[in-house]
Amino acid sequence: MKKKLAIIGIVGLPSNYGGFESFAEQLVQRLWDDYEVTVFCQRSAYREHSGTFCGKVALRYLPFKANGIWSIPYDMLGMLKALRFADTLLVLGVSGCVLLPLLRLLGCRKRIVVNIDGIEWKRAKWSGFARWFLHFSEKCAVKYADAVVGDNQVIVDYVKEAYRRPCHLLEYGADDTAPGQAPGEEAHVAPSPLAGEFAFGVCRIEPENNVHLILEAFGEGGMPMPLVMVGNWQRSDYGRSLRETYGSRPGITLLDPIYDQGKLNAYRANCALYLHGHSCGGTNPSLVEAMYLNLPIAAFDCNFNRETTENKALYFSSAQELRKHIRETPPEARRRIAQAMGEIARRRYTWKRIAQGYADLF
Repeated sequence: MKKKLAIIGIVGLPSNYGGFESFAEQLVQRLWDDYEVTVFCQRSAYREHSGTFCGKVALRYLPFKANGIWSIPYDMLGMLKALRFADTLLVLGVSGCVLLPLLRLLGCRKRIVVNIDGIEWKRAKWSGFARWFLHFSEKCAVKYADAVVGDNQVIVDYVKEAYRRPCHLLEYGADDTAPGQAPGEEAHVAPSPLAGEFAFGVCRIEPENNVHLILEAFGEGGMPMPLVMVGNWQRSDYGRSLRETYGSRPGITLLDPIYDQGKLNAYRANCALYLHGHSCGGTNPSLVEAMYLNLPIAAFDCNFNRETTENKALYFSSAQELRKHIRETPPEARRRIAQAMGEIARRRYTWKRIAQGYADLF
């Protein structure tokens, strides 16, 4: 008889939101032959509630939002429902982990594995009570889970140092990433700006992803290649302000989110330089996917990104540094960086290895 696994803490399947969702979609496909998998989903995020994913994964819908302050009751309700049927709970993120001490006090013997995501409470967007709560939730997760996962060696080292508890390193796979054809009219962009070399970036438009630095670097003009940037510009004042400031400048093309993986990969696989501005959050799935596509990468200079790329990418911490890299790094140097990124990705970021790591913990 198959053991029953519940996955809690994501918006849901099929994936249409972020890294955790993409991770869950890849993971379940490699586990459903050996596990009876259930994934909890945000009801309002889906027009149709099919009840299954690919006919093999049960989907259960919750009435709360999966992000922001509502992630707390969302995750907690998912855990409580999962306790009724699952042998193992995989919790992605720490928001609902304040429930774990109570569950253990009441004698819960279910196996609970928590991926603590990044060091969430240290993110600049949190302050005051929210920061304290996330830190407390992290403590509960590390103390009361049967196994704790970090997706970056920096996080693993942090958990070991801060809590004197073991933490398992399991990153993300990228070998499902396929290069696409060169973008053109089918991607709703006139092909002329992309006829030659171009730089490309995709992310949520948030200050911690340093989109302002990237746009500032290109916004002054005089760059040897244009920029194409994809993101949710209308979601915040920060994004709307950047789009208003830079959206009409020569050499800059700002696109709304692209959820069609083929179209997105068409941009990524054909760019001359991939820009990764994330400054926190551990190993970022979009970064390892770009590495798997053998792209030369310029990443924001932080310990997470250096660990992911093994110190073999270009790094910037200001618009001036990024401009210098783009202007002064010759094509041959970019090719060497691209080759190094591909080698690292094929050695470290494969879904078979990641899925087996989780299966061992379960």
